[in-house]
Amino acid sequence: MRKIGFGGGCHWCTEAVFQILKGVIKVDQGWIQSEGKNRHLSEAVIVHFDEAVIDLTTLTSIHLHTHSCTADHAMRNKYRSAVYTFNTEQAAEVSKIIKDQQSEFDRPILPQVLSFVAFKENKEQYQNYYLKNTENSFCKTYIHPKFKLLMNRFASSIQSDLSSKLG
Repeated sequence: MRKIGFGGGCHWCTEAVFQILKGVIKVDQGWIQSEGKNRHLSEAVIVHFDEAVIDLTTLTSIHLHTHSCTADHAMRNKYRSAVYTFNTEQAAEVSKIIKDQQSEFDRPILPQVLSFVAFKENKEQYQNYYLKNTENSFCKTYIHPKFKLLMNRFASSIQSDLSSKLG
């Protein structure tokens, strides 16, 4: 099992996106800290995955397509657009993936490839947020559109038992 961190939007949304994917074993939701100017905690998730089922390229592509990866907005401290890596090899791999993905976007993609330093898990009441609150207005407004995008673009990566419910 490998792991990678993703940040860019609300961690409730990010958690939900990765929880429905084949090969994702577990998603830790909370805040990630890197180093230097990125040492402040920012909303993010750690995705634990089986590389034999889903690869880092697919996960990174899903991350780029399910948050505002080309928007440089005022909330980037709270919602840092980043991929948090756990070693130099993984950082090099992710950097190449992001560079290769640029052709799929009209504007420059902004996610930084950052070293993982620390993680602070969210409170239990907010863990598995979508699974506990599927019908609330937040989920319908922000998470359901991400699921539709996943169904259109990454349908083969969604758990088969969920495909019919999300479509």
